[in-house]
Amino acid sequence: QVQLVQSGGGSVQAGGDLTLSCAANGWTFGNKCMAWFRQAPGKEREGVAFISFSRISTSYADSVKGRFTISRNETKDTVYLKMTGLKPEDTAMYYCAAESCLLCGGPVCASLTYMFWDQGTQVTVSS
Repeated sequence: QVQLVQSGGGSVQAGGDLTLSCAANGWTFGNKCMAWFRQAPGKEREGVAFISFSRISTSYADSVKGRFTISRNETKDTVYLKMTGLKPEDTAMYYCAAESCLLCGGPVCASLTYMFWDQGTQVTVSS
């Protein structure tokens, strides 16, 4: 059974940094895409960063390009989201997601429907 276990998150002042991590425990489906989504109160869920595990290909939402970096540790089966230069508008619940995809690159990962999700963690950026 696949379980996504996230850690990190919390509160930070504008301009600060945070790193989220998400371990895909029990994954046995071969290559996968992993992604970070976020949802702020009253807003739709937004995909912010995507990575194809085996191809190390990434894709980002325009709102976070140049500030957020998604990476992975294949041995630990873990994906990371390093967030720098955080802004109050980055305040949201952040979710990690995973989906099987054998030949996907980052842009394709961005178009997938994700089946596996974690519980989410709150990120709050104060001005």
